[in-house]
Amino acid sequence: MLFRQLFDPVSSTYTYLLADVAAGTAVLVDPVFEQARRDSALIRELGLQLQYTVETHVHADHVTAAWRHQQLLGSRIIVSAGAGAEGADRCVAHGELIEFGQCALVVRETPGHTAGCITLVLGDKSLAFTGDCLLVRGCGRTDFQGGDARTMYRSIHEQIFSLPSSCQLYPGHDYNGNTVTTVAEEREFNPRLGGLLSEADFVGYMQNLGLPHPKQIDVAVPANRRCGYSEAAAAAIAIDADQAWAPLVFTYAGFWEVPAHWVEEHLGSVQLVDVREPEEFTGSLGHIEGARLLPLGELKGALESLDRDRPVVTVCRAGGRSAQAAVLLQRAGFGKVANLGGGMLRWHAQGLPVTGS
Repeated sequence: MLFRQLFDPVSSTYTYLLADVAAGTAVLVDPVFEQARRDSALIRELGLQLQYTVETHVHADHVTAAWRHQQLLGSRIIVSAGAGAEGADRCVAHGELIEFGQCALVVRETPGHTAGCITLVLGDKSLAFTGDCLLVRGCGRTDFQGGDARTMYRSIHEQIFSLPSSCQLYPGHDYNGNTVTTVAEEREFNPRLGGLLSEADFVGYMQNLGLPHPKQIDVAVPANRRCGYSEAAAAAIAIDADQAWAPLVFTYAGFWEVPAHWVEEHLGSVQLVDVREPEEFTGSLGHIEGARLLPLGELKGALESLDRDRPVVTVCRAGGRSAQAAVLLQRAGFGKVANLGGGMLRWHAQGLPVTGS
């Protein structure tokens, strides 16, 4: 099984990608709206099909990317039956299986942070994804969205602490750089509910936290009750549609790439910017007909000489410097920019014509 832990630094949210590599099917747990392009790029680069997005609860600190992935990748949305969300493809209850290939996650209802929280346990009980119920040396708050401290205490002790001691627990958030813990560690060391702390001790602790409400709660909760659909989400889909000028692929590194064969067939409709040095431009690899030489170090000073209304394709030897150039152009406000993936080396490997060599 493939497993990746992804992070959103703004909300300190963890997103988890799990996949049966042999079957090529994947599940994404708690995706974040702002990271949808990043996550979909990783899924594509790994050659996977996203089967499901799964929400551990209705989040109050970020908007889910579930609806956006449904539109981009055709994935189905899974939420807890107790979450009260609209627009899900499937609502799950305690004991149900979420299967992807030969792998499966088992749903355990763990309310307390909200009324509809679930924990997802890998079939062999080696891993569990606890959402905001149990965190590393902490737990989620219990003062809104149907939360209840007594319910939380019982959920953790009965549904999470009952897992094998070696079971690795992956939280929905962490604000201190922690990535994973275990059942044994939290049973012993969690300062809120580990060791000999009683339910009454826990309730007293949680009633005196005095936390302010999450900054995004007024935006996040309404959107998440619609599985991430909002006007902003629809606008993001429209922005992605604006990149339909070529068969582009968004990379995990954060920029668009365009295939060499498409460029060769559309030389007259794009601006080719070759960011190599002059000796490379006329060297053994040559250059693409019509390409303009603008070495990377000089590109920033030459932006006004480029046509902002025509797509720009950046080129270098292997795709590294041209990727930097593509990002530079994007940040400078150029709307249609793509990197020639693999650069001149891939262009040569595909037998495409060059000049000047």
